[in-house]
Amino acid sequence: MSGAVGVLAVAGPAAALAIVAACAVARVRESRRRGALNRALHELRRPLQALVLEAGGARGPGPHGLRVALTALRDLDREINGGERRAELRPVDCRALVQPAVERWAGVAAASRRALTLRWRAGSASVLADPDRVAQALDNLIDNALRHGGLRVWVDAELCAAGVRITVSDTGAAAIPVRGPRDRRWGHGLAIVSRVAAEHGGRFQMVRTAAGARATLELPLAPRAIPLARPSLSRSDARADAEAPLRAAA
Repeated sequence: MSGAVGVLAVAGPAAALAIVAACAVARVRESRRRGALNRALHELRRPLQALVLEAGGARGPGPHGLRVALTALRDLDREINGGERRAELRPVDCRALVQPAVERWAGVAAASRRALTLRWRAGSASVLADPDRVAQALDNLIDNALRHGGLRVWVDAELCAAGVRITVSDTGAAAIPVRGPRDRRWGHGLAIVSRVAAEHGGRFQMVRTAAGARATLELPLAPRAIPLARPSLSRSDARADAEAPLRAAA
C-alpha cells in the first residue's frame, strides 16, 4: 500500500487520477467477470444436481460421471470466490472406483476403435479415498491414454507395498494433431492426477517410452477396524451362548 501511495505522489495529480481511474475500471471489470462466472456456475450446477438425484442420489452407484462434473464445478467456484479445497477421505471399495471409470469410457473407446480392458488383481481391497477425486484422476488418465495412445489401453489394479497400484497403459503413441499455438484448455490432466495423489498421501508416476505410456497411481489401503475383545464367559454362559444359534435355527 505504501508503495502505491509513493507512486501516486511521484506521478503528480493528473497521472495519479488516471491511475486511480484505471484501478477502479479494473475492479469493475473483475466484479462483472466474477458475476458472469457465478451465473454460469449456477446454471451449470442446477441441471447437474437434478441429474445426480435422478440417477440415484449423491452417494448412489450410478452417477459417478455427474459427481465428477459437480466436483469440477466446486473447484471452479473456489477459484472464483475463494475457499479451501478438501479431499473427504473415507474407506472405499477400490473396485467400485475403478470399474465404473472403465465403464464410463467404454463407449468412447469403441467409437474410436480402441480396446479398453480392465485387469483386476487387487482382490477386495479397500482404499482410503475421496471417491469423486479419484474418479476425477482416473477419468483424466483413461482419457489421456485413449486420446494419445495406441489401439489398446489397459487399466490394471494390483496390491503393492504402498496399498493399491492402478496403472493405465497403452500400446504406443498415436498421431497427435497439430493445434498450432498452445491451447490453454488442454494439458491440465496430469497435473490434476498428481494433485489428487498428493491429497491422498499416495504417489503418481508417468513414464513414456517408444512402446507406449504407463501412468501409475498408488493409493493407501484403508485401515482395518480392530475387533472388540469379548468379555470372558463362565462355562455355563459359554454353553448357552454356543447353543443359542441352534435353538434359534430349530
